[in-house]
Amino acid sequence: MLTRSLLALVAGVVLSLAFEPVAVPVLLVPAVTTFFLAVRGLRGRGGALVGLAFGLGFFVVHLWWLRSVATAAWIGLAVAEALFFALLGAAVAVLVRRRFWPLWVAGAWVTVEIWRSSWPFSGLPWGRLAFATVDTPVADALPYVGMVGVSALLALLSALLAWVVVARGRDRWVALGVTGAVAVLTLLPGLAPYEPVETGEATVAVVQGDVPGPGNDILYDSDGVTENHVDATVELAAAVEAGEQERPDFVLWPENSTARDPFGTDVIGEGIREATAAIGVPVLVGAIVDAGEDHVLNQGIVWDPETGAGDRFTKRHPVPYGEYIPFRRYLDMNFGELARIRRDMLSGTRVEPLEVAGVQVADAICFDIAYDDGIQDQLTRGAELLVVQTSNATFIETDQIDQQFAITRLRAIESGRWVAVASTNGVSGVIAPDGEVVATADPRTTDVLVERVGLVDDVTPGTRVGAWVARVCVLVTLVALLAGALTYRRSVRHTA
Repeated sequence: MLTRSLLALVAGVVLSLAFEPVAVPVLLVPAVTTFFLAVRGLRGRGGALVGLAFGLGFFVVHLWWLRSVATAAWIGLAVAEALFFALLGAAVAVLVRRRFWPLWVAGAWVTVEIWRSSWPFSGLPWGRLAFATVDTPVADALPYVGMVGVSALLALLSALLAWVVVARGRDRWVALGVTGAVAVLTLLPGLAPYEPVETGEATVAVVQGDVPGPGNDILYDSDGVTENHVDATVELAAAVEAGEQERPDFVLWPENSTARDPFGTDVIGEGIREATAAIGVPVLVGAIVDAGEDHVLNQGIVWDPETGAGDRFTKRHPVPYGEYIPFRRYLDMNFGELARIRRDMLSGTRVEPLEVAGVQVADAICFDIAYDDGIQDQLTRGAELLVVQTSNATFIETDQIDQQFAITRLRAIESGRWVAVASTNGVSGVIAPDGEVVATADPRTTDVLVERVGLVDDVTPGTRVGAWVARVCVLVTLVALLAGALTYRRSVRHTA
């Protein structure tokens, strides 16, 4: 058992190297295959221990950046996420005894991936297999089967490779044939990449204002952050008037470009009005808005130069213990970094895109980009362009910003949309539907990116079927586990 656990621990570490910042995706399938082999032949309890070792190896490394918040947060979250792999290990130990086990095992992997990406609270999608496929041929499958589908294909390919290792005689040739067929299926979209049809275009200005002081604390000088974005927008307006820059259709500011309520603070509201009046087009402002004495909203607000604040999108997935404290009324959380969270952030429920300068815009605020639901809701309701408003200042000296930007590039491919990303101090950029980074701003700088982007109104197959692929994987896993339990009970009765 010790040998298997150590093997799984190493496999988890190797899997983390498939993601940013190392980004060696060829390691993904061998790492997952090793995990399946380490569990095979064990009972449920042994599978859980091996799964826990694998999960710890993966998440302790993959979430290394969380140390910038607190070491306790890093270790605590890594352990919590590893527990999901303990459950997966127990399930795999049961499922590998059944016929066609690679299919059931792959379904179990995706089921756990979906589960931990949505629970508890809003879950943590970080570390999904699909998130490691940027700049690989596998990413071409995203518009056809979505993030969930790509994870399912990679998990299935790993399980089939494990089957090849353990099969004997004629079965090994069958295993090799099936594995080759799935590999071809996974890479087949590369022969016919999805090409979205653009129905129009718009010019977007992405403003990265930078964060004063050490750069990793929005609250160090929150008014200074807003002032930086106002000044950059006013300078852009001067360049437009001088004919040095094309006038944008709208301007994109990041999350926390105003960390105080612009409606309750005169100086903040005046700064926004100054910027919009100067540029003469709407600005999509990222603002923290009061929602009573105990709550706040994290919003993208369409601010028009003539009519002022209008349409709004509220962040769908606030971060537990980062933007709100679960069970606050029952627990004393007035210690450490948690003491800074005086008011809880409420979750948004909007499903329609924003209308900005006549463009239907799907908004994702920071970690929202890693979740499927909010993006799918807006894309299927007419969004022509995807924007991301993010404030990664807390993680600016870590690899989190690279991991999130990689996820954003994959969303562009999956959705078949242009994506504009505005961050307070990095990484901001403009991404084409094929994942190519058209423009980017260096971290810890003030910069404005003005780019023409295409508008697309068709919905990719992957966006439409992603939720159904998830449901099928969950159903297949539950049926396989139930069948396994019934078979076990019959075996016990027969023995008795």
